[in-house]
Amino acid sequence: MAWVVGIRFKPAGKIYFFDCANLDLAVGNAVIVETIRGVEYGTVAIGRREIKEEQLPTALKKVIRKAEDEDRHIYETNRQKEQEALDICRQKVKEHKLPMRLIDVEYTFDMGKIIFYFTAEGRVDFRELVKDLASIFKTRIELRQIGVRDEAKMLGGVGTCGRILCCNSFLGEFEPVSIRMAKEQNLSLNPTKISGTCGRLMCCLKYESELYESKENGDNKHGEHHPGTEKSGN
Repeated sequence: MAWVVGIRFKPAGKIYFFDCANLDLAVGNAVIVETIRGVEYGTVAIGRREIKEEQLPTALKKVIRKAEDEDRHIYETNRQKEQEALDICRQKVKEHKLPMRLIDVEYTFDMGKIIFYFTAEGRVDFRELVKDLASIFKTRIELRQIGVRDEAKMLGGVGTCGRILCCNSFLGEFEPVSIRMAKEQNLSLNPTKISGTCGRLMCCLKYESELYESKENGDNKHGEHHPGTEKSGN
């Protein structure tokens, strides 16, 4: 058995599980954890629970400690530096005349890496840009190309319903959405009616999909109990 907690690194980010050993952690606690990207600052989203080791997909990274005041200060300082880094990178992109749009930037907690997120129509040769940025920031640089759904999640906005975008406010992960879901719910198939601000099918089409599917299956079963209604009359 292993004691684990679910950690988020962004308010509506994906939840990752970590080995919390004997640490007494509760939902809302800030923690310092070891990740594949380096040391990170996160928040407990799923409280401490015991799970059988065979249920764990891989060996879990450990929670290093509960965050202290000094850790919170470092985290806030890093957030302030991110805006400066974004401005510098945008200027360098302009200088190199690269066909890319910068969306967001993240410092790892230990300042061991800066990750820049961008969108582009196709592949971008940003090798010279990376060299430029590395000489300025004196740390590892990663440029990561993202899609339009991730862009909407990072930037946020308001949906046609008048509420903050689901992906930006509470959805940890994107789920597959298909045009079939709109058909089952008798919605207009006009792209402007069923597409979100990202231009893809709205995530909320998924919310009631199971209900419509179960209703349809229930109707089919009900029909099977009345085979006489299917007679052709010949």
